[in-house]
Amino acid sequence: MNDHIHSEGSLEEHDHGELGDAEYAEFMELAAEEGFDLEDVEGAIEAAGHGPLPVLAVVGRPNVGKSTLVNRIIGRREAVVEDKPGVTRDRVTYEAEWAGRRFKVVDTGGWEQDVFGIDASVAAQAEFAIEAADAVVFVVDAKVGATDTDEAVVRLLRKAGKPVVLCANKVDGPSGEADAAYLWSLGLGEPHPVSALHGRGTGDMLDAVLEALPEAPRESFGGAGVGGPRRVALIGRPNVGKSSLLNKVAGEERVVVNEIAGTTRDPVDELIELGGKTWKFVDTAGIRKRVHLQQGADYYASLRTAAAVEKAEVAVVLIDGSESISVQDQRIVTMAVEAGRAMVIAYNKWDTLDEERRYYLEREIETEFGQVAWAPRVNVSAHTGRHMEKLVPAIETALAGWETRVPTGRLNAFLGELVAAHPHPIRGGKQPRILFGTQAGTKPPRFVLFASGFIEAGYRRFIERRLREEFGFEGTPIHISVRVREKRGKKK
Repeated sequence: MNDHIHSEGSLEEHDHGELGDAEYAEFMELAAEEGFDLEDVEGAIEAAGHGPLPVLAVVGRPNVGKSTLVNRIIGRREAVVEDKPGVTRDRVTYEAEWAGRRFKVVDTGGWEQDVFGIDASVAAQAEFAIEAADAVVFVVDAKVGATDTDEAVVRLLRKAGKPVVLCANKVDGPSGEADAAYLWSLGLGEPHPVSALHGRGTGDMLDAVLEALPEAPRESFGGAGVGGPRRVALIGRPNVGKSSLLNKVAGEERVVVNEIAGTTRDPVDELIELGGKTWKFVDTAGIRKRVHLQQGADYYASLRTAAAVEKAEVAVVLIDGSESISVQDQRIVTMAVEAGRAMVIAYNKWDTLDEERRYYLEREIETEFGQVAWAPRVNVSAHTGRHMEKLVPAIETALAGWETRVPTGRLNAFLGELVAAHPHPIRGGKQPRILFGTQAGTKPPRFVLFASGFIEAGYRRFIERRLREEFGFEGTPIHISVRVREKRGKKK
């Protein structure tokens, strides 16, 4: 009941996540009784209560140190770095934190050139990343100075109108400061002298990044409150039939379809009437590629898929049912899950499958996609239109799960019964207990649980499974964070 007492404005005025004032007060009283530090509890709710994180794109021409800078920002060596331009990676989006604020980083350090030459390649990478970003770090090699390619990226940045932080990289000491000063000529404001390799100057640059980034992403997601069309990213590896599917749901030839994998170069946003509603579909088919450019094209596909998923509310992952589920299919599913988007999995070319292939596909789905068994599944044919009418109900189901919120009182009654019936295993003579919890946010559902000791990953997965059984959450990832009560008397 408390869930609705103070719904107006409480989200903006207080950092209660999605808890109303009365519910929040009741919850904090419970936390105090259990001996938790109230500042820690407040911080945990605030951290879990935000919507999608703001996105920072790191752009620049090859070999200026973008991946090194990304590793420096995220605080670990995750982006692949080699002393040659154009190293392919599977992941392009990472989560980072600076001065208590969290944000996502899109690394565009991928690929030197395609059939159109280095300038076109850099521009295309930058375009994909800038489109999804709330702010941009533009990395320039201070030792080399501004090149024609740098100038081309500057023109893109001006056109996009996003806030830009200019990073003058490879300034290893005071002597390099003068080189950095020359970059004022780019007209992007103050160049921040940085050595991504050694960490010099990165703190000041990140302070500037926080000023450029909004507290929340610029786009508020659609729905009843906003009234805009819901945004659907159509994702999948090249040549699984994404363009054919988009044409079929649109009822006309909107997108070029060709048997050569990757004939779509630019994401195509389409407003389409389906099931009595208008939806915005983003077609993210791969790019034109040649055999000797395969690696670069795969990198590009990752980049553009990440950009599309960041813009969307729900991802429809298209899988070619006639082929074995590939590592690339699994990566694309993981990308949607990590981005926290609602998800539907569509198996294409279903009408072409014989009984034997269907049997083996079911086994593959169980083993390869067992961790996303919660995602609604539709078996379709983009070519014939078979079962297309099932797509919209699946998308609506996933969005409903994505937006579901369980009132704190109901959640704690559920947790109490669960812990009593299935206590955490005893480890080292101790048995940690989930004491209470709350759902601090939606889109996707985010829970904060407070415990007397460390809760193992297996038990967290058990809790997630039971949450789904009890409350639904079909078609959405669930984020669960656990805060452990400090030993009494430890703080003071």
